[in-house]
Amino acid sequence: MTDTPSPIRFDAPNLDTDVPVAEIETTIRYQEARAAMAVVAALRERGVPVRDIAVVARDLDSYEEPLTRAAIRHGVTPVFWTQIDLVETGLYRLVTSLCELFAAAEPDRELLLRPLEVGWTPQEATDEWPLPAEVLAETVHRLPQESRPAHAWNSLIDEATWADRRVVEYVEWVARDPEPTPTAVADVLGGVVESYRETVVPERQATDSPALLETETGARATVRMETLVEQVESKYSQRLADEWTDESWTAVHGMCESLARQRPGRREHANARALDIVEANDIWAREIPYVVAVGLVDGEWPTRATSTMPSELQHAILAGDGPAERLAPRAAWLGGRDLDQFRDTISAATTALIVTRHVRDVDGSQQTRSPLLDHIDVEPISRDARQRILSADRALPNEIESMLPEETSATPEVTPDA
Repeated sequence: MTDTPSPIRFDAPNLDTDVPVAEIETTIRYQEARAAMAVVAALRERGVPVRDIAVVARDLDSYEEPLTRAAIRHGVTPVFWTQIDLVETGLYRLVTSLCELFAAAEPDRELLLRPLEVGWTPQEATDEWPLPAEVLAETVHRLPQESRPAHAWNSLIDEATWADRRVVEYVEWVARDPEPTPTAVADVLGGVVESYRETVVPERQATDSPALLETETGARATVRMETLVEQVESKYSQRLADEWTDESWTAVHGMCESLARQRPGRREHANARALDIVEANDIWAREIPYVVAVGLVDGEWPTRATSTMPSELQHAILAGDGPAERLAPRAAWLGGRDLDQFRDTISAATTALIVTRHVRDVDGSQQTRSPLLDHIDVEPISRDARQRILSADRALPNEIESMLPEETSATPEVTPDA
């Protein structure tokens, strides 16, 4: 049987809030996300502008998907201010698949067609691009699996009476077999990114959900990839001049991967009608009337530092009891960053703070209340009130209703955001 981890201990002076705080406890994370978005939707119905509300999480990796689903359910358009994971985007896979294809002396069928699968389009493409899935499937079905040089693939497909003209155009482009020079990196890969922005992103927008999350990810990816291609060209040229690398598409691929995994950028968005959902690290110095902080669970906010030191000894060192008083604690044990981010979240709220948490993980394990909440005055929301906010009527609990200005709470209608 696994022992339950000891609660994280904090010395948290001066953590008092200047605004009322309500706490919503739910069973699981998805229910917590629903409760958070239901509060947002109810505030909007009471006339609170969306720009006056923000949702904060210590780490959005585990909350982006459930919050997205909950936002769509409640008719809220979310904008996630998170570091984009460029290597998971379709455009990054397109660029790197082309590097792999150009590097292969005799690509097989899968490698040849992979760029088409992830959205390759020619420059100045018509509205018939990107290639429809059914055309790609037919091409895969008819082509042999054996590997062969690009010019051989070109001859085979050019002579095939069944071949779609767009597939013929693509394979002819591949058969030109560009040399892996810095100029080619800029022209070929830069051209692919430009075509993706002009053709694929608008096509995705036409079929996207009302929140336009897929469209925005594609747009962000093009901005990041434009910068990445410029960086690769510059660094690749310098390394070739210094003889630190060989001239090859494999080397270009490696540099793309290295730079893409740095994840330096954060999302910027000009949509005044979208709800900001931010990580706690980005809430510093902001002032927002209504802040909804999710994930106030021990082990998530604050997180637990990985250490081979037994928790009992960590606590003894932190307390400075007995012989342990001569030992210095690790900074990670103190949870200073989590405490600072929680303090920033509290400070950001100028009218009210709503905190949420769940009590059970997906595997059924019990989740305990964050010790950070022990340092502030909190009004708990009853189970019945929580059920009412999750109902079709989205009735705000009295504890939250009382946080609204009288003129706002008395007028349950949405005011313009512009």
